[in-house]
Amino acid sequence: MNFEITTSEDFKTINWSGGTSTQLYIYPPTSDYQKRDFAFRLSTATVEVEKSDFTSLPGISRKIMILDGAIEIIHENRYSKKLGKFDTDSFKGDWKTSSVGKCIDFNLMTRGTASGEILALSIKKNKATTISIDRKADYLILYVFSGEISLTINQETHQLQQGNLLVITQFDSSNLKLTGSKDSEVILSEITSQDSI
Repeated sequence: MNFEITTSEDFKTINWSGGTSTQLYIYPPTSDYQKRDFAFRLSTATVEVEKSDFTSLPGISRKIMILDGAIEIIHENRYSKKLGKFDTDSFKGDWKTSSVGKCIDFNLMTRGTASGEILALSIKKNKATTISIDRKADYLILYVFSGEISLTINQETHQLQQGNLLVITQFDSSNLKLTGSKDSEVILSEITSQDSI
């Protein structure tokens, strides 16, 4: 099992019209978000204005999850949906999309044959949660939104603090056990990349 832990110092934050966006992970690592040449990208964003328009991203599939706050997401001529904490929505990047409300959100963008799912886990202090790993996935990525967790990989125990990202590839087991060092909120992404670039 291969893994890599990154911290908030490693992330890039950019401004957009409604707030800031922080890139947590991009694949391939040489890709550039501005060039839209990635297979997949994970990011968080703050929406600091009451009404904002989403960037048009043709050819890209998007999944969004609210981490804090609440919004109404509006896909023009399609549907609108109220999203609260840990609610998700999936949509195409070329849809004309706007939102009303302020929040912090988590984003998964995929293109080509890449696809993925995102899921929120609440882990209580001193409680353990076991994740079943989808063997079809190429990447299992954990983002610690709040708290602190410990987990054992390759017979070694690792602590993940708030803001840390853990990227696992080449799974050698079908389960991963997480234990809360504090009450914690963790976002789990399972991504199949299929070398789409």
